[in-house]
Amino acid sequence: MTDKKAGATGGGEAAKKGAAKAAAAGRSAAKKAGGGAKGPDELRRQIERTRGELGDTVEELAGKADVKGRAMARAADLKDKAGAMTVQLRSSATQAGHVVQDRAARAGHVVQDKAAQAGHVVQDRATQAGHTVQDRATRTGHTVQDRATHAGHVVEHSVPRPVRTVVQAGLRHPRPVLIVGAVVGAVVATRVLRRRGH
Repeated sequence: MTDKKAGATGGGEAAKKGAAKAAAAGRSAAKKAGGGAKGPDELRRQIERTRGELGDTVEELAGKADVKGRAMARAADLKDKAGAMTVQLRSSATQAGHVVQDRAARAGHVVQDKAAQAGHVVQDRATQAGHTVQDRATRTGHTVQDRATHAGHVVEHSVPRPVRTVVQAGLRHPRPVLIVGAVVGAVVATRVLRRRGH
């Protein structure tokens, strides 16, 4: 049964009850009126009271019989409830959006922090490796330099004194030594060639 039919049936039953009530009120007034009004003033008061009761009953009947008005009132009530539900749902959706956004921002900060820490660790390790290589290269350079110096001293002390004097002079004045060296080399080469020819 639809709301309209139910309202009409409910309105019809209400109308019947209201009519019965009005009839009872009319009978009650008639009894009071006929049962001994003690004068015209009392009769007027009874009539006014009966009219008031009948008016209330008619208004009550009209309200119950107004199916269209009740349906409209119910529709307005449902519309208000739907509006309130929509506002509540929007508020919940907005709040959920803020929660998701906050969580995403926090996750982004965590990832960013971890990446920065990893970058610092890699940078520290690279710096340590660079220092290690530099230290090893420095030590190797010192070792080579020490060995070369030692070898130079050994050679210097193992060569006879006249040759040592010539070498030192050659280191001080390299041009004449080169010329003398070239001449000596030419003489040696000439002797070698002559020996081979014989």
